[in-house]
Amino acid sequence: MVEYSSNARNMRSSEIRRLMKLASDPSVISFAGGMPANDLFPIEIVDEIYNNLSKSVKQAALQYGPTYGYPPLIDSLKEYLRSRGLPLEGQSLLITAGAQQAINILTKVFIDPGDRVITESPAFIGALAAFNSYRANLSAIPLEDDGINIDLLEKELDARSPQIKMVYLSPYFHNPAGIIYSEQRKKEVLEMLSGRPHVLLEDDPYGELYFDEADKPLTRPMKAIADASIPICYIGSFAKIFGPGLRLGWLLGPESIVEKCEMAKQSMDACSATLSQVLTHEYLSGGKLAPYLSRLRPVYARRARLMLDALERCMPDGITWTRPRGGFYVWLSMPSGADATEVFNRSIARGAAFVIGSAFDPHGVNNNSMRLAFSFTPEEKIGKGIEIIADAIKETMQD
Repeated sequence: MVEYSSNARNMRSSEIRRLMKLASDPSVISFAGGMPANDLFPIEIVDEIYNNLSKSVKQAALQYGPTYGYPPLIDSLKEYLRSRGLPLEGQSLLITAGAQQAINILTKVFIDPGDRVITESPAFIGALAAFNSYRANLSAIPLEDDGINIDLLEKELDARSPQIKMVYLSPYFHNPAGIIYSEQRKKEVLEMLSGRPHVLLEDDPYGELYFDEADKPLTRPMKAIADASIPICYIGSFAKIFGPGLRLGWLLGPESIVEKCEMAKQSMDACSATLSQVLTHEYLSGGKLAPYLSRLRPVYARRARLMLDALERCMPDGITWTRPRGGFYVWLSMPSGADATEVFNRSIARGAAFVIGSAFDPHGVNNNSMRLAFSFTPEEKIGKGIEIIADAIKETMQD
């Protein structure tokens, strides 16, 4: 009988992947997948970019490239990051196979079994999977409306400082909570981390997807306002602002850290997909991003509004939910003791799906919440799907 490594024995199947299999039936109204809608992909832009490439560039696009990334994309990405106020002096960029790989690489570089990572609660399931796969101990700090609970964060930092290697935050239209950090909360976090040795992973896949231009200042990255004494690794992705099938993300961090991360990436793949990098460079350098985002923002804002209106109309008393100002998600909470798995089973039987809350709990315990993604669902089906879930909640709470 084969014997797996201790790391492999610690692996767990993604709850989202399991539930999405159940929700793959086209008759199911699914709020499970945190992904862009297929009909919003910039197909015409991709066709235009590829058709205008020279033969030599197409040949290069089918070849291996440097591990750190396709040099023209590094240059165009630097210009984009500079436009968002991010510092580049003393920093390096690494192109990764999605933001998930960036998280995995950083965890591999920093975490030994038993080291501690501070996360929000709830937290992105992909990050939790990476931390658990390297056998980190997790400290879960609850989220509030304007960011992580600062008092509990301070207590944890003071109590466990020698064991803490990393702090993982997703401040912009959080997955799954849907919130955005206030300027004050970001400053408080940075002040608290100043002078400490802990690496801050700032995960930002959704920051460009604000609904209202007035909220744009809130999306300025923490790395853009922090002093250089805090080692911040800023992670981003083209999944939500171009297409997830490109499998491209990036890591911007101190040169010494990124150098180690590049070595770690070499043990995973020779390089991220060159063809995807070529297309993305042309997309950025050709000025395609801004008009595409202008097209996306009102669509996602409208879908969020439809979901929020349906929740107001259908949900029973005692149910609360976040009101996102961007991104893809609403986080719904039921009274303590309610079971989101039971609600899911009743809901899926009637044709609507979501992701149960325990999947996002760093300790897999709390299960009275659910993540509802409005990004992928056709607008005409959002109201009906929420009605189904509301009925399942009412029945579960009455039992």
